[in-house]
Amino acid sequence: MSETYIEESRLATAEVSLGSLLPPGAWRPALPPEVNPRQIGDELWSSAFDKDQLDDRPLYWHRLILSQYLRELGAESSDLLEFELASRGMLGNQFSGGATYRVLVTGFDPFHLDDHIEQGNPSGVVALQHQHKQIVLGAGRAEIRSMIFPVRYKDFDEFLVERVLETFTDKVDMVITVSMGRTGFDLERFPGRRRSVSTRDNIRQAGGGSAEKPFVPPHLKGPEFVEFSLPAGEMKKCMGDFPVNDNRLVTTLEQGEIEAVSLAALESKTAVLGSGGGYLSNEIAYRVIRHIQEKGSLVPAGHIHTPGMRGYDQGLVQKISKQCGDLIESAIQALVR
Repeated sequence: MSETYIEESRLATAEVSLGSLLPPGAWRPALPPEVNPRQIGDELWSSAFDKDQLDDRPLYWHRLILSQYLRELGAESSDLLEFELASRGMLGNQFSGGATYRVLVTGFDPFHLDDHIEQGNPSGVVALQHQHKQIVLGAGRAEIRSMIFPVRYKDFDEFLVERVLETFTDKVDMVITVSMGRTGFDLERFPGRRRSVSTRDNIRQAGGGSAEKPFVPPHLKGPEFVEFSLPAGEMKKCMGDFPVNDNRLVTTLEQGEIEAVSLAALESKTAVLGSGGGYLSNEIAYRVIRHIQEKGSLVPAGHIHTPGMRGYDQGLVQKISKQCGDLIESAIQALVR
């Protein structure tokens, strides 16, 4: 099976297991033959902002249904790409002119779907909950825009992160990336450059690396480690149901697992695991920080790993999204201090 259709191949199983997740008829769309894929993508993204719905899965599965349907209608690959980017908040998702501060928040699609078809991702919920959110800051206000990234190595290899950031870099005051992780909230202090885990992505592709031979993604230049620059001290004060950890634990070829006291202490070391691990959550953190550095910008940026979740648990998602929202707001409030 072509890797392009692997995600869509799960639709039949998803409909059986998750049929009530989408409105009646959504699993069998009936769009007119003359459709505008970009417009359909924009509408799908806009329809996902129900602040009372703590679930990212409807957006994920509806995107796949519509992508398959648009292809059956004869949509060109360029149109399908526009549809997907628009449905992720990656096209036309600009800030208004009145914001004092502008903040970009990103999440990820659900993953591990071959093991748990009902899997959700709290980071996607966090992103959807924060789209268009405004926060009062002294005499001004901060405005948030969000987007959701695919869990696919090939998109990262094609520099999707950098291409999207390029449209925002000169227009943002902070970038916060979020993904699902371990048992508490981890502020990932030292993202690493390499992939080193066996975890496959949503199209069943491996990252190419291992603990013994960590892999540098194609054409990704930069140091072995970069550093989180959000206000960790303020963020750690956000008490809630889960601990908040300034995570400095990394693994290098030379020393194995260490708790790094500084970025300087990691010079001349080869990354195996960054603080964020060796998968795409660590990689988005690295790519964002590195891209900002290459632009000569001082915009603070960093990655938050939320507590993990097996399958979908609305009560757990509610707790995670509430505390993650507090972490994000505390970081933003520090902009005016």
